[in-house]
Amino acid sequence: MPAALHCAVVGDPIGHSLSPTLHRAAYTSVGLDWSYDAVRVPSGGLARFVAGLGADWRGLSVTMPLKREALALGEPVTDRARTAGSANTLVRRADGWLADNTDLPGAAAAVRERWDGPVRSVTVLGGGATAASAALAMCDLGAREVRLLVRSPERAAATAALVRHHPALPVVSVGDLDGPVIGDVVVSTVPAEAQTPDLVARCRDVPVVFEVRYDPWPTPVAAAVGGRVLVSGLDLLVHQAAEQFVLFTGVPAPLAEMRGAGEAALSRGAR
Repeated sequence: MPAALHCAVVGDPIGHSLSPTLHRAAYTSVGLDWSYDAVRVPSGGLARFVAGLGADWRGLSVTMPLKREALALGEPVTDRARTAGSANTLVRRADGWLADNTDLPGAAAAVRERWDGPVRSVTVLGGGATAASAALAMCDLGAREVRLLVRSPERAAATAALVRHHPALPVVSVGDLDGPVIGDVVVSTVPAEAQTPDLVARCRDVPVVFEVRYDPWPTPVAAAVGGRVLVSGLDLLVHQAAEQFVLFTGVPAPLAEMRGAGEAALSRGAR
């Protein structure tokens, strides 16, 4: 494998991202002399950015608002990215840029790391690309009922359609963010400022709380978990980044080192 290749996380905003910390720690752990940076790429700019990359670029981690643009650039596209309707990973191959979605296996692995109980029904707060990936991941774990609670139900139609097409054919409903929270797992993808005391209270009867955000931390939903199971945004980030690391390098990911680097960065407020 070439000694020095380049990777990056792209999105807007991007300054808060922990991805460089995790990937750089992984490179150091396995002895790869690779670079990994955070690059601000605004909405609508991904195709131009990718077209300008040299042959020494190996892969991109893609965050909001570029995940659907990444899917459109993929050649080829993995089944799970097509199922999710978005891609968070682009990997340079001989035949083009492979578009993949490691949020799906990452979310499933994050939950299973903390919870070995049943996942039969879930409530997902939010209706964007991350919500779609999380809902599909919960269907992979066994969920057959998915409730999407969103601030604008009409904007969640595309996400609901994606989840309904999961091979398990789950029953999917869409409601306002002030609706009832049910199930074995509640997944929060909404901003901390949208997590009102009333919403937090409605999450208290669900045994597993999966908060996909890690900054700011804890969010109101995460802070109210008490003795229940909490799956954090760092759990998700580490597992999806580990999947990306394997795609980029072909080397098994040093999960413990990646997690340790992320925890240390969060504890000191650094990236």
